[in-house]
Amino acid sequence: MRIIRGTKNIVDPIPYPVMAIGNFDGVHVGHQTLFCKTAELALAHGGTSIAFTFEPHPLKIIAPGKAPPLLTHFKKKMELIESCGVNMVICADFTRKFADQQPRDFSRNILFEKIAVKEIVVGFDYAFGRGREGTIPYLKKMGEEFGFQVHVVEPFKLKGHTVSSSHVRELIEAGQVESASQFLGRDYSIIGPVISGYKTGQAIGFPTANIDTSKVQIPGTGVYAVRVVYENKSYDAVANIGFNPTFNRDRLSVEVHIFDFNQVIYHHEIEVQFMARIRSELTFKSADDLVVQIKQDIDKAKKILGERN
Repeated sequence: MRIIRGTKNIVDPIPYPVMAIGNFDGVHVGHQTLFCKTAELALAHGGTSIAFTFEPHPLKIIAPGKAPPLLTHFKKKMELIESCGVNMVICADFTRKFADQQPRDFSRNILFEKIAVKEIVVGFDYAFGRGREGTIPYLKKMGEEFGFQVHVVEPFKLKGHTVSSSHVRELIEAGQVESASQFLGRDYSIIGPVISGYKTGQAIGFPTANIDTSKVQIPGTGVYAVRVVYENKSYDAVANIGFNPTFNRDRLSVEVHIFDFNQVIYHHEIEVQFMARIRSELTFKSADDLVVQIKQDIDKAKKILGERN
């Protein structure tokens, strides 16, 4: 899949462009429906299926205080989009100037002149341009003027909920990773480098990898059965998310104890895939009591992961 960073870098004509437009954070099953529709339409015309997205998240520019943690690291987002059969991603640099475009200017300058798009696929709630003034009826009007067709994908519902990034984020914040996986179509995962921690786990016989998660959505506090992907290999593990109340820590951390693993991986990037939540975070009277509980957590995690295998 080809990735074009910045619309100024679109220099060559694109064969019959069919394009889905959106932020696509999480690449959930609703987004996947858009991509499959886009790929299908492009294939029917021997054309190019495109995902048009943005970097950074628009709210980081429009309302920085309201910008949510991301559900998908950029690299992971690209991998997931490619897996849906999309040929190309155009990632626009989302600046204040870009945000302030009038809907007609975006339609003429980007969709028509830069990309020469033939067909556009959007979700039912899509809006674009300054202040989200560009509605779907307006986009269709622009299509009549500039020669592209607009396809609107109806809401994708699951368990009575419309699938959305915000709902997935709520589930993850609540620690409901198994429910979130149904909306994502895969297990939720976070990617980050391994950083130095308090070395508490090592001191009690369970060394952990501490993950820098400053840029991603962290699941709610608790203990989870997880898989860790490191250098394209998968390892079973158990993860703790919390403040380590037994040791009076005041910083939220994500610590992963990888089974049968003794490599030094500081500063290396790993992916942690959340399979199931085992329990809430607890405070123990002593380190010995905590060790007993960790052993029980590991046994439960191994059982869960063994069943998943």
